[in-house]
Amino acid sequence: MNKGPVSQFIQHHYRHFNAAALMDAAKGYETHLNEGGKMMVTLAGAMSTAELGLSLAEMIRQDKVQIISCTGANLEEDVMNLVAHSHYKRVPNYRDLTPQDEWDLLENHYNRVTDTCIPEEEAFRRLQKHLHRQWVEAEAKGERYFPHEFLYKTVLSGDLEQYYEIDPKNSWIVAAAEKNIPIVVPGWEDSTTGNIFASYVIKNELKASTVKSGIEYMVWLADWYRQNSDGKGVGFFQIGGGIAGDFPICVVPMMYQDLEWHDVPFWSYFCQISDSTTSYGSYSGAVPNEKITWGKLDINTPKFIVESDATIVAPLMFAWILGW
Repeated sequence: MNKGPVSQFIQHHYRHFNAAALMDAAKGYETHLNEGGKMMVTLAGAMSTAELGLSLAEMIRQDKVQIISCTGANLEEDVMNLVAHSHYKRVPNYRDLTPQDEWDLLENHYNRVTDTCIPEEEAFRRLQKHLHRQWVEAEAKGERYFPHEFLYKTVLSGDLEQYYEIDPKNSWIVAAAEKNIPIVVPGWEDSTTGNIFASYVIKNELKASTVKSGIEYMVWLADWYRQNSDGKGVGFFQIGGGIAGDFPICVVPMMYQDLEWHDVPFWSYFCQISDSTTSYGSYSGAVPNEKITWGKLDINTPKFIVESDATIVAPLMFAWILGW
């Protein structure tokens, strides 16, 4: 592939330290795919509000990503940006905000994520109305789905198109729904739409069982991994830390140690982008070699860690892989 100007810039200038780690990891990702491997991308933090869809959507369309694990926040916030982008409020001086300033944002129905405020009415409530219909219809039919499947149904129904405020080609959820790539959403309850669903359960308007659980995600993932880990195997590209990464990576030791399936291959590529420093018991700050002791990575698994801001690093790595 002929590389474009962004890739040429990276190759020329990114020669040492974290810049070199970025370059090595991007080349490793590319090699893994070229040799027939598949890749899981995990999204922690607020990558959707950071509009990672600008590059991740094209990664999905070009089959550079085969499966995603993300927090419930990243699942919903990509769609919220899609339907309410013009209503978002940027606060570049967020470090200077007083408690009263923060309270004023709340009173005006803005929920702040660093320098970006999500508009409650246009984002949360606009999506809630259409998701709720999917939950109700599924329960009436005695059907159950995973959180991402309900969101896929909502997006593919066309109900949200009336609200689109960005080009849908920049929404990674739209790209994922159109290709129907699998998403694992551990801890979905810890999200706005998860909280909304819980409120309907508390009001006895919906059953908790209508949305499939995290344990069911793990059971499903074990089967998917078994079916996709032959040959070059499945790589693991982790953006941030936390449950979005820890949950899916554990599927390998779970099968090997708890199910005693000894023909399960390790993850065959590993990269983490994180600014979390190594500390006492921190998963986000654990170096890749620690994962060898947990039966997640092999001694010879290509391992990379880029200790930097994922909102800077991930788009650059995706640009290299896409040849931009």
